[in-house]
Amino acid sequence: MTGKRSAQGSPYFKVRRSRVHGRGAFALRRIRKGTRIVEYLGDRVSHQEADRRYEDRDERDNHTFLFIVDARTVIDAGVGGNDARYMNHSCNPNCETVIEDKRVFVEAIRTIQPGEELNYDYQLGRSPDDPSDVDEIYACHCGQPNCRGTMLWPPKKKPERRRPLSSRAAKEPAKRGTGTARKGKQKLKKRTRTAAR
Repeated sequence: MTGKRSAQGSPYFKVRRSRVHGRGAFALRRIRKGTRIVEYLGDRVSHQEADRRYEDRDERDNHTFLFIVDARTVIDAGVGGNDARYMNHSCNPNCETVIEDKRVFVEAIRTIQPGEELNYDYQLGRSPDDPSDVDEIYACHCGQPNCRGTMLWPPKKKPERRRPLSSRAAKEPAKRGTGTARKGKQKLKKRTRTAAR
């Protein structure tokens, strides 16, 4: 399996076994930063239809091919999808997803060398009804030094250690409004608990 072809006619990537997870997409040639590598394709359905299709799926199954495009549309790459669905998650990715005109594209965010695995941060959404071990179910195996240990976003908050009152009083008060809000290009989130690879 090979991905989209470059202007020179040669494919950008090939799908093969990955040490990260199952199969992965690997660069066949040098891919420059900013290159639009592939469009994420599949059956375009409503959120309700996506939920219906996978409602019987075991909640411990961490495979997913569903992408949220907007409040109405989900792409199910398990039906009519292309090789973009084999790009794995990484906490230190070399690609990102971009939505334009309700279409999803994968672009290089740095120059990628031949043989490198193409990846992006899935940023799987958390839900209030997630099982208590959801971070283990969606564990990350990217092996990066900054690996957060999970494909879920936002990262799980670590419990704050209490300091003695005297040292707390000397510190500046915490600022409100800081957190995980993103500005600029909206990064695409993969939907959790869905299709099998």
